[in-house]
Amino acid sequence: MLKKSDKKVLHGFDFGMLLALVLLLGASLLILSTASINVVPSDPYYYVKNQAIWIVTGLVIAAVAAAIDYEHWRKFNWWIYGFNIFMLILVFLIGDTAKGAQRWIPLVGGFSIQPSEFAKVLLILTFADFLAERKGKLNNVKDFIVPLLFVLPPTLLVFLQPDLGTALVFGAIFVGMMFVAGAHPLKFGAIIIGAITTAITAVYLHFAENLPGPLKYLEGLPLPLEDYQLNRLLVFINPAADTSGDGYHVIQSVWAIGSGGLWGKGFRAGTQGQLNFLPEHHTDFIFSVVGEEFGFIGTSVLLFIFCLFLLRIISVGMKARDNYGLLITAGVVSMLAFHILVNVGMASGIMPVTGIPLPFITSGGSSMWANMLAVGLVLSVNLRGEKPMF
Repeated sequence: MLKKSDKKVLHGFDFGMLLALVLLLGASLLILSTASINVVPSDPYYYVKNQAIWIVTGLVIAAVAAAIDYEHWRKFNWWIYGFNIFMLILVFLIGDTAKGAQRWIPLVGGFSIQPSEFAKVLLILTFADFLAERKGKLNNVKDFIVPLLFVLPPTLLVFLQPDLGTALVFGAIFVGMMFVAGAHPLKFGAIIIGAITTAITAVYLHFAENLPGPLKYLEGLPLPLEDYQLNRLLVFINPAADTSGDGYHVIQSVWAIGSGGLWGKGFRAGTQGQLNFLPEHHTDFIFSVVGEEFGFIGTSVLLFIFCLFLLRIISVGMKARDNYGLLITAGVVSMLAFHILVNVGMASGIMPVTGIPLPFITSGGSSMWANMLAVGLVLSVNLRGEKPMF
């Protein structure tokens, strides 16, 4: 808990970050009140009421995490890492399956949690301690191997659920934290670019036909992904090729955002969302509802608040008292920024459909709690950081 010596730093509390968070949570309830009103006809505000519960309980989680000195977690780093792995393995043993994926652990009263959401935050917490001891010592390619092996087990367990979207978030966390930890920018950047290029080439060869010469033997290159997963990733390139399947989601989403124009059609005046043409409009494609009903102005305001929120977290990291605190904030920024980028890009038809939720906005208890836990850790760093410069 906060010590007496800690209370003197309350004046340095980042109220800008708190304001941005409150605005995002308020926006979540407002957007869900229109996006989900027709999802459960017998209870139009079902998702709004649930989200309000997740927000209130999430604020409690954030407050508790903020009250605990983040340095205390370093004493239990490997226990936390082991618990993270245990929870992800438990999903395969007792987890519920929905929509072709086994991601949820059932609890009492029909409630369930999604361990992969919390796994992201626990990875940030443990990887920050792991890298803090190596900051400035990541200058060669061989120095990147051990950190990669640290992140690989939870990433593979999530990938096998299968949850490709969250596995990619793990990758984003790894990359962001490695750069902040001082990984050689040219060498590490070259590896990242090489890995992305290799992945794109492998996907191309998997679907390629009539390749010339020796390349013909690479046609149909096997990949550790099912074809339906690959189709979801590639459908954004030409959604018209599958208007009754995965492409339908992208087409309806782009229509919804485009039809909103500058100011939008108005609150609950949209057609794609309100008439349920747009699938998953209270979860994966909730940003499309913002575009349709609140237009370019509404989406711009929402993205501005997100930018303010991320910038304030970066500010907290820059004033952190140690490398551990800095790396925690780097991990949280990497996680949230990747979520926002991919979700907005997915809804806009310029990025693959991966099912990654929009932080604090998308309906979901596990996602909200995990994000609030991350916020609490950042606040803990903030409360115990150096005196703010502005």
